[in-house]
Order: sequence, then C-alpha cells, then structure tokens
Amino acid sequence: MKKTRRKFVLYAVLAVFASLVILLGIINILIFSTAADDADKLTEKIIRASFGPDGAVPSNQGGDPSQGDWNFDKKGLGPMGPDSPETLNSLRYFTVSFDKDGNSTMLAYRISAVEMDAAVEWARSLKKESTGWTRGTYRYRVLKRDGVTFVTVIDQGREMLSAYRILIYSLCGTALGTILSFVILRLVSKKLFAPLEEADRKQRKFIAAAEQEFKLPLTVINADIEIIERENGPSEQTRSVHRQVNKMTMLVRNVGALRMFDEDKPAHQSFAISETLKRVLEKNAERLSQAGVELTTDLDNASFTGDEAAFEKAFGEITENILKYAETKASVSLKSQNGRIKLEFRNDTSLADGGYDQAFDRFVTLENALEGSAGLGLPSVKNVIDMHNGRVHAKVENSSFVLAIDL
Repeated sequence: MKKTRRKFVLYAVLAVFASLVILLGIINILIFSTAADDADKLTEKIIRASFGPDGAVPSNQGGDPSQGDWNFDKKGLGPMGPDSPETLNSLRYFTVSFDKDGNSTMLAYRISAVEMDAAVEWARSLKKESTGWTRGTYRYRVLKRDGVTFVTVIDQGREMLSAYRILIYSLCGTALGTILSFVILRLVSKKLFAPLEEADRKQRKFIAAAEQEFKLPLTVINADIEIIERENGPSEQTRSVHRQVNKMTMLVRNVGALRMFDEDKPAHQSFAISETLKRVLEKNAERLSQAGVELTTDLDNASFTGDEAAFEKAFGEITENILKYAETKASVSLKSQNGRIKLEFRNDTSLADGGYDQAFDRFVTLENALEGSAGLGLPSVKNVIDMHNGRVHAKVENSSFVLAIDL
C-alpha cells in the first residue's frame, strides 16, 4: 500500500508538471510568435520606405520612414502595437543597400548600439538570408529588387524583454508548481490512503490467521490418511483424499504468498546469493529427480545486498514452478557481470514461443497451469525483485520457458 501511495503521488505530480509545461509552453510560443510577427511588420514597413514614391530604387541616401509610405493606423492601440503612430519615434534600426557589385549604401541609421561600419558588415553577412532573428533580439529582413539587395535590422530588445521575462517566470512557476503539488499531494495522500491502509492491514491479518487455521487440520488429515493406508493399504478413496489435501495445501500456500512479502523496505545486508540459490536447489534436488526433471546448473560465486530471506522464498517459488511445469529438463544460470547479477531459469514447456510477462500478474494463470493453481507464485517473485530495484521477464523461446532476472 505504501508503494501504491508513492506511485499515486508520483503520477499526480507528473500530471501537474506535464500540464504546466504544455500550457505555459503554448503561451510562450504564442508570445514569441507574436513578437516575431510584429517585428516582421516593422521591418517590412521600414524596408519599403526606402523606395521612392513611385516604387523605384533610390539613387541616393534616404529611407527615412517619415518620408515613405509608412501608413500608421491613427486609430490603433497606441504604443501597444506595430501600427501605433508612436512607434516611429521609438524605432532603433538601420537599413543598408548593396548593388550588383557589392557596394554598400547606408540608407537609414537610427541605432546607437552598433557603429555604422559594423552595421554595414553586419548587414553584409545577412544579405543572402530572408528574415529571422540575429544576435538574440535583433530582427532582420532582406529584400531584393532590380539587382539591389536591401537589408534592414531592427532592435527589438525592449519589446522582447517582456517575452523573456514571461519565459523565466513560466520556468520558475513550473518548478514551484511542481514542488508545491508534490508537498500538497504528499500530505493529502496520507489521509486519502489511511482507510485503504487500514483495510489492507486487516486483510493481511485475516489471511495470516486463515493460513494458520487451515494448516493444522490439513496436516492432521494427511497424517490420519497415512495411518489408514499403513493399516489397510491404499485405496481409491485414500488416494482421492490425498489429492484433495494436496490441492488444499497448495491453495493455502498460494494464499499465504499474498502476505509473504510486505511492501515495507526490506532489511538490506550483504549475503552470498549464489549460496542461497544452491541451498534451495539442493533442498529440492530429490523432488526434481522423482519428478523426472534433469537439472543442470551454472552458478558463479556472487554476493548481493538485500533481504536474503525474501530471495530464498522467491527461489523456492521458482523451483516449485519448475517442479510443476518442467517436462524432462531444466537449467539454472547465475552470472555476475559488471556489478550486475543475471539469473536465468529454464525448463522445457509446451507453450508457444512469445512473451509471458502476464504471468507476473496476480491470479493470472497460463495455458499450461495445473488445476487449482491460483496464479500467486510468480507475482510474489516479481514483488521481491521490484523491492530490490531489479527487473524480471518471462518468455518462451525454442520450447523453453525462460525466467530472466537482472539485479
């Protein structure tokens, strides 16, 4: 339940973060696009003011917007837009023309941040372009007519200042909003999940009690049937009782797996994981032999930091899975590579090739599952691997069921 609460907080914070990024991103894109459109309107007006009244290319210096076809909107929104009549007095720009031979003429020079010679060289570097931003906050436009190239560069620094401020405020707002949402959700989630955690605690307590209550009568029934068989010999009835008791025992064990691994962080300590695996395999060697399963092992000596008891139970579940579903042979491999531990459990199977990660979902059974299987063994294994930040996958390849673990 604690893991579920953490996932809820994480996903909720990610949702808030994504919403802020998308919303503020769209707003900033619109702001910068509008600023570029306004700057383009100004550069177009300026560069067309360089032509004479009849549209001819000027033969001498000129290009003062007040002398050209500027056409301000006298009914506009004042200083808020590029069509405002106040814009003329605040423009900072220069316009340079280049003839076919590359000779330059300064048609208009209304800027203090750039020397005239530097402005000419700057324009020369832009004459092969069309329009865009240069040096951050300068917008330029290039127009060609009758073999003459006109380059206008306008300073939009003051106009872009607001846009950049909004961008900075948006980034800070996104970060602050994400942090605040995390803090608020972390506090709220405790109260929100309190009833669920209490219900989960009661469920675990009930399962533990039920498991203990079932174990004793099943053990007594099994012992009584063995006594009857010793005295009177086995019969179809005693064998039927044995089968039903075994099914019940398996069911109790699977139900117990629901509480086998709680969601609290395990007590981590270094242990020889290869020795733990050997111990589990040796413990079940006789059962594997009786089941007609030939087991081969290839185990490197390796240590791991984690909960040894949890891994012992997980290896036991995997071994039980091999005992139930292996047909004639199985193999176990443990390799230590570059600080990682890779385990691979294989057994022959009749399942079709493909991925079978659904086997790790609770109460999900595969096509070859035995009658009475509850689908809780492999999910408990995945729980252990997840608690230790590992990965586990299941697949069938070349008629072999493969359980691969990466720690």
